[in-house]
Amino acid sequence: MPKGRPNTMNNYGVLLNELGMDETFITPLREKYLQPITALLYPDLGGACLDSHKAFVVKYSLHEDLDLSSHYDNAEVTLNVSLGKDFTEGNLYFGDFSQEPTPVPKYIEIEHVGAQGLLHRGGQIHGALPIASGERWNLIIWMRSSAIRNQLCPMCNKKPELVEAEGFGDGFTETLDDDVPETVNLCSLW
Repeated sequence: MPKGRPNTMNNYGVLLNELGMDETFITPLREKYLQPITALLYPDLGGACLDSHKAFVVKYSLHEDLDLSSHYDNAEVTLNVSLGKDFTEGNLYFGDFSQEPTPVPKYIEIEHVGAQGLLHRGGQIHGALPIASGERWNLIIWMRSSAIRNQLCPMCNKKPELVEAEGFGDGFTETLDDDVPETVNLCSLW
C-alpha cells in the first residue's frame, strides 16, 4: 500500500511510483508526448532533455487540504492536470519567475478546469487558492533535467552534492563536468 506523502506541502494524495506507474505510464508520457512540447516552450530550462520526473496525485477537500500556499517546484518544468470531481473556487495563481514572496504580491489567477492541464516553469512562484466546496484531484508531474540541475540546484542555487537515492531521486545524476545540454536552433529544423 502507498505510504509516502506526495510532497512536503500536501498531506493527501499518492506518489505514482509507489503504484508502479513510472515506467509503464509517466516515463512514456514524458518522453513521447511532453518532451517535444517542452523542448519548444522551455529550451532554456532543458526542455529537450528532461530525463527524470516525480509524479503524484494530490487531493483538496473541505476537511483536508483546502489550498496550497505560494511555492516553487523542485522541477525545471511542471505539468498540472485537474482530474476533476465537483469543486468550486480553488483557482491557481502565478507570480514572476524566481520572485521573492512579498506581503502584497502581484499574481495572475488561472481557473483550473477539470480535465485540463497546464505547463509552467518549476521556478515560477505559484499556489492554489482554497476550494469552497467539493473535492479536487490534480495530477502533478515535476519534470527534471539532470544536465541543467547538475550545474546548479534549483532549490538552493548551489552546485549540488550528490547522494544515492532510489528511482529518479531529485533528478541529479553523476555526470562529467562538461555535461551541458546541447542547444538546437529549432527554426532550422522546419
